[in-house]
Amino acid sequence: MEEVSIIGIDLAKRSFQVHGARADGSVAFRRKLSCGRLLKFLASQPECTVAMEACASMH
Repeated sequence: MEEVSIIGIDLAKRSFQVHGARADGSVAFRRKLSCGRLLKFLASQPECTVAMEACASMH
């Protein structure tokens, strides 16, 4: 996976939309992950900033 400088996560009830961006702002990846896979995925990423946004259905 390519080096990312920021990961954006849109939180929802059953899944997460994850977007990775490089330092120049270009897209490194976009993924839809289940709740169980999110922590494993984040643990495998290099150290970077993580920003979260919650939709109305998130508890």
